[in-house]
Amino acid sequence: MSRASNLIVKPLKNNRRGRKVNDTPERMIRRFTRKVKKAGILNEVRRRRYYRKPSEVRNERNNRIRREKAKNKNLRSKKN
Repeated sequence: MSRASNLIVKPLKNNRRGRKVNDTPERMIRRFTRKVKKAGILNEVRRRRYYRKPSEVRNERNNRIRREKAKNKNLRSKKN
């Protein structure tokens, strides 16, 4: 299986307007860049750039949950 077939990204909305009246190339590029960022394509590509073992992913997720719980615990103790 090729690496490209493993890539799952949210498709951009298929509203092909093309060039608007008095649209400069810079504005068109800016609009395209905004759509790509909003769809999360670059983040997905960066995340999948290197293989991460399932144990690494699991450990990172558990550490993130542990940090969030500690943060929430600290916030609750400060309120009281």
